[in-house]
Amino acid sequence: MPKTKFSAVCSTFVICMAFWLALTWTLDPQELIAGVIVSIVAALFSARFFIHEKAFWFFNPVKALSMVAYVFVFLWELIKANVDMAKRCFGGCKNINPGIVKVPVDVDGLYPEAMLANSITLTPGTITLDIAEEDGQNYFYIHWIDVSETDRVKAGEIIKGRMERWIRRIWSK
Repeated sequence: MPKTKFSAVCSTFVICMAFWLALTWTLDPQELIAGVIVSIVAALFSARFFIHEKAFWFFNPVKALSMVAYVFVFLWELIKANVDMAKRCFGGCKNINPGIVKVPVDVDGLYPEAMLANSITLTPGTITLDIAEEDGQNYFYIHWIDVSETDRVKAGEIIKGRMERWIRRIWSK
């Protein structure tokens, strides 16, 4: 079993415990003890997968505020995509032009790529199919319900919206 840094375990524990408190929404001693035990076990087993470098980066106030702001940006993009899909569905699904587009992506690292790919997939009408690197540039292959733009950069701006910029802010070094 690979050795995990103590700081990574501590950081994972804090995140797990915060998640536990958010789920239980109580300060009952029994719940707190159970939360501490579950969070310790989860942190011991998952820290090496969850935290790879700079264990406490998320506790930087700028990063935390950027993450909170991103939640609102993502929710706005989600609402817009849901309204668009509802219009298409109630309009008889006549105005769709499905296809796969290759979109350039400007985020560095596995975590930001995964965060952006999942955010795109969670918005209705798009599914991230593949992530590829070609000539030093990362691309997402995205199935899009309405290919209204064939230019890669413009299509990327439509699909990614403001999410990519906020993800870069969160994961910048």
